[in-house]
Amino acid sequence: MAKTQRWRRGRPAGEDTSSVEEQVDPAEASAPEGTAAEVPLEADLDADPDAGLEPDLEADLDPDLEAESEAESEAEPDLDDAALEADLDPDAETGLDEVDDAEADAEDEDDDFYGGVVEPTYEPATGLVGVLFGGRNPAEVVPLQLLQAAHAKQAIGTAVAMGLVAAIAGRPAREAGVVLLAVLVGQTILGWHNDIVDRQRDKSHGLKGKPLAMGRLQPETVWYAIVVATLLLVPLSITTGIRAGCLYLAAVAVGMLGNIVLRTGFFSWWSWAASFALLPAYLSYGGWGGQAVGSAPETSIVVLSALLGIGIHFLRAVWGLVADHEDGWTYLPLKLGLKLGATRLLALATLYTAVITILLVVMGAKVGLSR
Repeated sequence: MAKTQRWRRGRPAGEDTSSVEEQVDPAEASAPEGTAAEVPLEADLDADPDAGLEPDLEADLDPDLEAESEAESEAEPDLDDAALEADLDPDAETGLDEVDDAEADAEDEDDDFYGGVVEPTYEPATGLVGVLFGGRNPAEVVPLQLLQAAHAKQAIGTAVAMGLVAAIAGRPAREAGVVLLAVLVGQTILGWHNDIVDRQRDKSHGLKGKPLAMGRLQPETVWYAIVVATLLLVPLSITTGIRAGCLYLAAVAVGMLGNIVLRTGFFSWWSWAASFALLPAYLSYGGWGGQAVGSAPETSIVVLSALLGIGIHFLRAVWGLVADHEDGWTYLPLKLGLKLGATRLLALATLYTAVITILLVVMGAKVGLSR
């Protein structure tokens, strides 16, 4: 056997081994049958398990054994691979229906996380309310919800006050009426915009009188109403003069900007002061028709109007001090409320506003609205 191994090591590279006769040494071929020299050659040529071959070598030489091993490996898949396939293919574990349900639940959770509002359902109205609204619940009537979101009390009060001032200043009834309508539309726009900006805060504090926060109104609906109201406000404003109309449109724009800019800090009063200071100019420059040209307002009236705006800001802020404090606001009404208390602050704000209003009436009667 040692001789055979030396012969194999000495075989030249590239020599053809396809013929058995060329591989066998002539001296070994003449050996008797069953001798030790013949066993290695038979082990090389015949994959007989009795020849003492290793199992790996048997698999290499016997294709049937190799196929059987592959079949066994396919029949018993590796557990790690099966787990990995289950992770990559959820349908293999849960089924298509369960996966769809899981995805739907995830989408619902995302809607809740990002502030999505579920469409509420309402009981049909009965009695007189049901007759007036055709059996619908008032919460389903969009015009009513828009009216509630418009801060109607403030809008109507400001509009009536401006109409009365225009009439007292000697403006004809038609001009006073246009002023009243223009201010009413402008204040309505400001109320809608304020509720859009505050809808998430109102929802987190559980305010019940806010249709946007409660989901009875969608922001897209209110934005559409703002656009329509603006298209109405522009011609109403310039009906009493282009300059006067532009000044009132500027007052509304300042109010909308104040809903966003510097609202939570010490200078939260700036937009109230600026927008109210523009109101006397809107009246003094006004007339009838787009070409109407009035005169500049009295400086004292402008200053008192700005101070009146600050007073109204304090009056409105008192009712939301608790929620504003929870949200970390640092504006002036809250600072004074923490020192004085809400009751005292309300009393002082009411007194301050009343005094400024009286001064406006006195100065208006003494020097007039315009120069």
